[in-house]
Amino acid sequence: MHEFTVWAPKAEKMSLKIEDRAYTMAGPDSRGWWRTTVEEAGPGTDYAFLMDDDETAYPDPRGAWQPNGVHSASRLVDHKAFEWTDAEWQGPPLTGAVIYELHIGTFTKEGTFDAAIERLPYLVELGITHIELMPVAAFPGAFGWGYDGVALFAVRHTYGGPDALRRLVDACHQHGIAVLIDVVYNHFGPVGNYANKFGPYLTDLHRTPWGSAVNFEGAGSDEVRRFFCDNALMWMRDYHVDGLRLDAVHEFVDRSAIHFMEQLSAEVDVLSSTLGRRLVLIAESDLNDPRVVTPREARGYGMDAQWSDDFHHALFAILHTEQGKGYYDDFGSFADLAKALNQVFVYDGAYSGYRSRSHGRPVAGLSAHHFVGFIQNHDQVGNRATGDRLEHIIGMDRSKVAAGLILTAPFIPMLFQGEEYAASTPFQYFADHEDGELRKAVSEGRKREFAAFGWNPEQIPDPESPETFERSKLNWDEVHQGQHEEMFQWMKQLIHLRRSSSSLNDGDLGHVKVEYDELKRTLVMTRGLVRIFCNLGEETVSLPDSEGSPLVLASCADIYIEDGKVVLPLNSLAIVSRETN
Repeated sequence: MHEFTVWAPKAEKMSLKIEDRAYTMAGPDSRGWWRTTVEEAGPGTDYAFLMDDDETAYPDPRGAWQPNGVHSASRLVDHKAFEWTDAEWQGPPLTGAVIYELHIGTFTKEGTFDAAIERLPYLVELGITHIELMPVAAFPGAFGWGYDGVALFAVRHTYGGPDALRRLVDACHQHGIAVLIDVVYNHFGPVGNYANKFGPYLTDLHRTPWGSAVNFEGAGSDEVRRFFCDNALMWMRDYHVDGLRLDAVHEFVDRSAIHFMEQLSAEVDVLSSTLGRRLVLIAESDLNDPRVVTPREARGYGMDAQWSDDFHHALFAILHTEQGKGYYDDFGSFADLAKALNQVFVYDGAYSGYRSRSHGRPVAGLSAHHFVGFIQNHDQVGNRATGDRLEHIIGMDRSKVAAGLILTAPFIPMLFQGEEYAASTPFQYFADHEDGELRKAVSEGRKREFAAFGWNPEQIPDPESPETFERSKLNWDEVHQGQHEEMFQWMKQLIHLRRSSSSLNDGDLGHVKVEYDELKRTLVMTRGLVRIFCNLGEETVSLPDSEGSPLVLASCADIYIEDGKVVLPLNSLAIVSRETN
């Protein structure tokens, strides 16, 4: 026996369809909910809904599985049937995390949750504490990044479905790795979005880059907010996920007295207390607004951390000096990088030429552990014209310098799949839009976009092509070959040093001291008993180390200490330390 419910305030009559039989639903109640109970229904039952006189049967907006795709019937799932082995699991703290972002479809040749399990010992050897899965909610088409999800409660069927995700999470916990999932609460995908047929999930009062905004504040928004909060709680309760990364929260339009993020944060805290394990929320935001990660008790939104875009932009603009397009126009000096390391936001109320207005506000009194630092992620690689990785752009030596700065910066470090061994494979934008006109528009629009930046349109990969997807899969055969092995060992050493160093795990921004020389292109960062020396200039430099600390890590063999000075050739990084471990 199972009670079926659906929120459909737009409907005048509703029916539940199971196989060839329709069951009349009672409702709507005062909030717009419809209900019916079917004695013979249970886990494994496929069902859909009929609205008014529309003969099309629509999947459940809250359906837990879409085994035949997002346009077909939903299937009931027993979330309590899986036999978990992680009863004693307590994940590592986010404050000491090393996060590894990955896309299930391209992380392995098979592109499944079960195949990813085979790579967990490798991630343990590397020193990863958390993996962050790009969206795994159901989306249309044979392949895609996952940000066009439309069945947000259903696990992507080609990745393996609900129990395969549970097997991956359970295996991660057995290996001591926490699991974060990327969720998209700022829009639905353009194909297969049936939720808005049932109720006002979207509003035309506000616009986003994807069209109508999610209805967080208008009529019916209580149930819309409930939809997204319940979705978040589901991942953490029913799939034992340790936290979520919220995509582009700056596109949430919510003027409610209690912001959606604040409500979500409070409800996650309740679930965390109930389950007895730590749960975290990480936001992606370009607002440069510290309220996003300020605790609710201090009138913030209560997110545990957010991605630090200014740090990425400042570092990339230093590493790739020819870059000067879009938001990179606002960056390019060592002063910017130093400010990002000291104060998080380079634009903290300062005037942004790219935006033609002042942007952001200062970070004050917050730990650096509220911010995630990176030089590569799915956007910064995949949204380049050809999906080229950092090493393809700036070379191996500078990529090693970038890794050294990421893993010694005060922020929570994050790597993107393959970055740790300078993968030769690109990560390109791919999306299998099923609508012919949309496919054409996406392909042509991407060529026009990058042609404006000087790229030959013929060189832009077609995102709708299966070859673009296949080309983006990691080649695991190269990990321990040549320069790939060299980068892997460098990353492994850096991660080990970070995880074993008290100074490098200190999130107090007041304990970060940065000195730089704009002309010589050198930078020295002091973090307690650890100092990081960086030379991105055009000649060998000698930088004084008044403490006389021993050299613990060097990005190349030509680095040495002589007469109290660290001697660095161009494009190199050295770490000295007075810590004893």
